Amino acid sequence: MAYTYDHPHPAVTTDIVIFTVRDRALKVLLIKRAQEPFLGAWALPGGFVEAGESLEDCACRELEEETGVRGVYLEQLYSFGRPDRDPRERVITVAYFALIPADGIVLRAADDAEAAGWFELDAIPELAFDHDEILGMARRRLLAKLEYSAIALHLMPAEFTAAELQEVYQSILAEPVDGNELIARMLSLNALEETAAGGNDGAQTAIKRYRVVRRGIL
Repeated sequence: MAYTYDHPHPAVTTDIVIFTVRDRALKVLLIKRAQEPFLGAWALPGGFVEAGESLEDCACRELEEETGVRGVYLEQLYSFGRPDRDPRERVITVAYFALIPADGIVLRAADDAEAAGWFELDAIPELAFDHDEILGMARRRLLAKLEYSAIALHLMPAEFTAAELQEVYQSILAEPVDGNELIARMLSLNALEETAAGGNDGAQTAIKRYRVVRRGIL
């Protein structure tokens, strides 16, 4: 039996918050809009969900189309549905967030993005739509998950030392942390394994190196 509906349907979009640590600072990936509304404004990557497309597929597609970033593990963050959040029509957005290592990232603005770039969290330009609210929630989620999970390992290269993990945490938290304690916690979560030691620190002590064994979990 066919059904008809006599009430309007809201449109659905996805928006993606991508964090990395570069130059000892936590940064977020933004695109410069090449279309109205908010032509020329900076925004989070994202776009409309197509018919027959899942939310996560849409998020991955839009991220690749607008920035060139692909193959990222995304976690659903929250849904934002304030009636006036988009001047075009009634739009509900489902936000995702992810962390990626800084090495090997090549940004490539395309589709309806004029440019793409990394911005420090304390130097964010005015954002389109309600993307400042989305970014704020993603940052709070990241800080909360640092306390109990291995989420920061998504920011690490293939192999790293305790000092390098310590530097990433300090870049996010802006406060000192103990790298050896971080490594011990990650090992207790079965998220790391020790690799062959490399070099020495001048005191004839081998520097231990580690690699991630459970990167797919935020």
